[in-house]
Amino acid sequence: MGEYKYHVVFISKYRRKKLYGVIRKKLEELHRLTGQKESKILEGHMLNDHIRILIEILPKYSVAQVIGYIKGKSALYSAMRLLPRAKRIAA
Repeated sequence: MGEYKYHVVFISKYRRKKLYGVIRKKLEELHRLTGQKESKILEGHMLNDHIRILIEILPKYSVAQVIGYIKGKSALYSAMRLLPRAKRIAA
């Protein structure tokens, strides 16, 4: 069996135009996360409010598993690195 290719689009909440600046520098993290699920990004484009990727996924993983893993880990990464420390403390 071979790999399957999927076109995936990540959109920021309310399509805020914040992705291009700081987050663009963190794209290598996205490549690392896909590698952990035996997948790879073949092509990607980043615009102000969304990211498009062409991702190759093995048949043993569902698309939802891989994308859910990437979104979950990248959200944790963003919260730990990009948000001010005061906002991360839970009451």
